[in-house]
Amino acid sequence: MCDTFVAPGNTTADGSVIFGKNSDREANEAQWVVCYPAADHSAGSRLKCTYIEIPQAGHTHAVLVSKPFWMWGAEMGANECGVTIGNEALFTKVGQEASPGLIGMDLLRLGLERGASAQEALLVITQLLEQYGQSGNCGLTHQFFYQNSFLITDLHESWVLETAGRQWAAERVTGIRSISNGITIGNRWDLASADLIHYAVDRGWCNRREEFHFARCYSEPLYTGFSKANTRQACTSRLLQARSPQVTVKDAIAILRSHGGQHSWVPAGSLTDQQVCMHASFGPVRNSQTTGSLVAHLPIDREPTFWVTGTAAPCTSVFKPVWISSGVPDTGPEPEAVFNPDSLWWQHERLHRAILRDYPRRIQLIQTDRDQLEEMFLNAVDRRTQNGRVLSEQCFEQAAYKEYEWLEKIKSTPGRSGSILFHGAWAAINRHAKIRVI
Repeated sequence: MCDTFVAPGNTTADGSVIFGKNSDREANEAQWVVCYPAADHSAGSRLKCTYIEIPQAGHTHAVLVSKPFWMWGAEMGANECGVTIGNEALFTKVGQEASPGLIGMDLLRLGLERGASAQEALLVITQLLEQYGQSGNCGLTHQFFYQNSFLITDLHESWVLETAGRQWAAERVTGIRSISNGITIGNRWDLASADLIHYAVDRGWCNRREEFHFARCYSEPLYTGFSKANTRQACTSRLLQARSPQVTVKDAIAILRSHGGQHSWVPAGSLTDQQVCMHASFGPVRNSQTTGSLVAHLPIDREPTFWVTGTAAPCTSVFKPVWISSGVPDTGPEPEAVFNPDSLWWQHERLHRAILRDYPRRIQLIQTDRDQLEEMFLNAVDRRTQNGRVLSEQCFEQAAYKEYEWLEKIKSTPGRSGSILFHGAWAAINRHAKIRVI
């Protein structure tokens, strides 16, 4: 489960485009934030994606992506042209194809590597979708199949693309827009696959063309309902609208940390709870955890800044700036599903999982410091004069030092017992990851 949103220039304080996304996946499904340089490829070259090979493009753009460690594709990212994309799992009536094809994360990265604008990235994705389909297991430790939607933006325009098998519809975004794990397009769109309506009528999902509504015809109600997609989308939309026309990067970060506006919220409080800042718990409904977050700031007059956590749980993480031109600071080896003390993602998990043991008390130990540190980073970026790589490295180093301080502080704050089911679920997750949590 995930949430993605965009605030165009007419809704932001500085006229920039601001994009945000939380990527929710299995709790041990570590993500890696990495830059890949632009490249030229010889004629006839082939590209190995997660499951299949396809012809390589003659030229690929430099990209910044946040990717689950085991797949070729990515959950979110941007390219050197400022194109930024996030994807969402969709649950539809269209069944999985028998043979593996491209998965949604592959399509996202392909759109970034081959699209110089939001619309060009959209066309790349839809052409590949129609040619190769979307199929293949998207789960780390269990079989998990789904379709995908995408929020695609650049400095000048944004698009929502929603798919079901090889069928798709796309809508140009004119204002604030958010997507979650449900189809949002109804009976109006700007572009679509040629037989989108006929496909639904032929299967009896509606009786005639005049009745067609993409969301109603194609959505699978059970999984879509359990995902709480409508609730989470309403939350991000409401929070963005409340700040418009003065939306800032700071607002976007706060929205990604949202627990539904509940001041007394705790991650152990419900077996069916699904919030924008997602926390895993017991049972099949709550097996997702926010494992990475991204805020893109696309200004009119300077290079885009990308604020990444590189770590799980935005409420326990620090957002840090990176620029595609200068790359990502060293975050250690690419993480896997087992604890590695040299990996940034797993270093943070010692703090994150310690806070979960007594969330109401322990989150308060870091919140003020976390917010002040990010405010300092935001101010430094606003008046940036030095090389972007140097500033980025400084921010990553300061965040790592603070997290070390916070962990030491938490060690002296004994955790209180809470929900047996919640803590039992996390004990199993930690055991699989071979991580010791205080």
